[in-house]
Amino acid sequence: MSGQGQRLNVVPTVTVLGVIKARLIGATRGHALLKKKSDALTVQFRAILKKIVATKESMGNIMKSSSFALTEAKYVAGDNIKYTVIENVKTASLKVRSRTENVAGVKLPKFEYFTEAETKNELTGLARGGQQVQGCKTAYVKAIEVLVELASLQTSFLTLDEAIKTTNRRVNALESVVKPRLENTISYIKGELDELEREDFFRLKKIQAFKKREIEKQMKSSKQFAEDQAAENLSLQRGISMNAAHNMLSATPKDADIIF
Repeated sequence: MSGQGQRLNVVPTVTVLGVIKARLIGATRGHALLKKKSDALTVQFRAILKKIVATKESMGNIMKSSSFALTEAKYVAGDNIKYTVIENVKTASLKVRSRTENVAGVKLPKFEYFTEAETKNELTGLARGGQQVQGCKTAYVKAIEVLVELASLQTSFLTLDEAIKTTNRRVNALESVVKPRLENTISYIKGELDELEREDFFRLKKIQAFKKREIEKQMKSSKQFAEDQAAENLSLQRGISMNAAHNMLSATPKDADIIF
């Protein structure tokens, strides 16, 4: 059979044919669902890519402004301002937490920032540079927000990339390996079942021909027997039986002068 290496090694029966057809229907539905999943992940992937590009463009300006604000604060308040800030800060007021977002069955990690407690820095920059210190703080808070958002987008981007590759591999496997193998198996089973049906039909024809010959032989034997019985009855009516006539002919000595 053609496609011997691209089919399953099964026994060609009607039951197996039904099972393989059910598997083909399941593979077709799975292929359609995985294709839709791949399309949904691709749309989300492109949207995240656009956000990453926009966030990176804005991050450059924000980091530049925050560095400039730090330079201003150091220039106005002096280099010792960092020790004053460290003394006033006991715990971090801006923290990051993670959660997961489900996109087409893929769990994407998301990072978000939140403010837990305000830092007590009323005396920071009291002598000089208080406004610049507050401006530096605001600028770096914005920088942290952008960095957290960028980290979330980058992590989701990598996760989606792996999920799309895995889904596309499954789609290609179903489309190029599983479905053709099942279809070839179904064609093989149908061919074998047709061959068995032809063999059964040929066998039935042979049996019918044999029965017909036997019936003809029986009818011929019955006809011959009836003819013999009729001849026997006729000879009995004439006074001699057929067996006696045969015995008389066989017991007559041969005459040497008779040629025939």
